[in-house]
Amino acid sequence: MPYSVSKGALATLTKNTAHALRRDRIRVNGICIGRMYTPHEHQVQLESGQPENWLELVEKEKPFKRLLRPRDVAYLTAYLLSNRSEMMTGALIDFDQKVIGALD
Repeated sequence: MPYSVSKGALATLTKNTAHALRRDRIRVNGICIGRMYTPHEHQVQLESGQPENWLELVEKEKPFKRLLRPRDVAYLTAYLLSNRSEMMTGALIDFDQKVIGALD
């Protein structure tokens, strides 16, 4: 419950801040990151009893056959900070392989 409430609050804060700052041409967007591989995630998985090849097993079940990596988030962030995204504000980007509302 607290996780869901905080995500909802952050989404509302993003939209309201974007609205308040748009006349000053200050863009505010949110990236909602899905499951991502990091060295820490690897350690967490091993400590929770998952096999050493957990990543391989998880990735083969994903539509794009891999989990997000920090570099993927960096590329999206660089785009959002660039002038190429100049008309985008108040967006909440679901950066995941799921489509909200669609069945798997």
